[in-house]
Amino acid sequence: MRRFFSGRGFVEVETPALQTSPGIEPHIQPFATELREPFAQGARTLYLHTSPEFAMKKLLVAGMPRIFQLARVFRNGERSDTHHPEFTMLEWYRSGADYRDLMTDCEDLLRSCADAAGVAAFVRRGRRCDPGLPWRFLTVAEAFRSLADIDLLATVADPDDPDPPPAALAAEARRIGVSCADGDRWEDIFFRIALDRIEPLLGDGAPTILHDYPACMAALSRRKPGDARVAERFELYVCGVELANAFSELTDPVEQRRRFAVDTALRERLYGGRLPVDEDFLSALAFGLPASAGIALGFDRLVMLAAGVETIEEVLWAPVAE
Repeated sequence: MRRFFSGRGFVEVETPALQTSPGIEPHIQPFATELREPFAQGARTLYLHTSPEFAMKKLLVAGMPRIFQLARVFRNGERSDTHHPEFTMLEWYRSGADYRDLMTDCEDLLRSCADAAGVAAFVRRGRRCDPGLPWRFLTVAEAFRSLADIDLLATVADPDDPDPPPAALAAEARRIGVSCADGDRWEDIFFRIALDRIEPLLGDGAPTILHDYPACMAALSRRKPGDARVAERFELYVCGVELANAFSELTDPVEQRRRFAVDTALRERLYGGRLPVDEDFLSALAFGLPASAGIALGFDRLVMLAAGVETIEEVLWAPVAE
């Protein structure tokens, strides 16, 4: 990976794991700790980062055009065959680029990694995925239509609503036999359908890129010019495993602060408590984040797929004990 990126003009960076804000995504739980300064009274709460995203974007603002990082990241309450509380994340960012450039990066990177690992295909649980074959590209709306028989965007009456009413999507889910519970939000039902009918089918034979997410799921990505119903975000799938999540970056500090407020309120409602906002990051956006694109890829998941093993712990030197 280092050869791949250095050969394309990227600089490897290393940003601190200790951050004022670990990230605002409401469903990711951080680890908190205390920082005590010599001779100072008391301590202040910091967090182990769940992603180096905020710090790396500050470097884009500072003028670095192409950067990558292999970072140890920390997420509490996560453990499964493809999740671990501490793992390695590959992130890279490009100024003057958008998510389509990152799609090309992904194609080149996975082919290079397969060659370096000496494998013809990635394998998991009897499924094969050859990155040398033509890749499949599906919009989220196309995937819901072709694999679940649902017109997804028609279930969102107002594309500016960050939390759409769930009734229309719930009715569609029940029609195709996917159960819904009282109190499910639109996003809950989206993931229930995706996990049941869509994600398990992605990335067979060749990798699949699922792109153009509904605007209410934009996260840190910008709206798509010409179609405000969706955002320039994609996820990469191999053998049914989500491998990467990418954005054409949102550069508007006002809109970013609004989204942080929405996510903070949602976290408080669902889990109790609030996380601090990284005001330094918002100041960097106000100073001027260039048009850019960024992506996070699960390094350990990629190694798992290259090794043909079933669980992430099989490729960790010393897994965090249960």
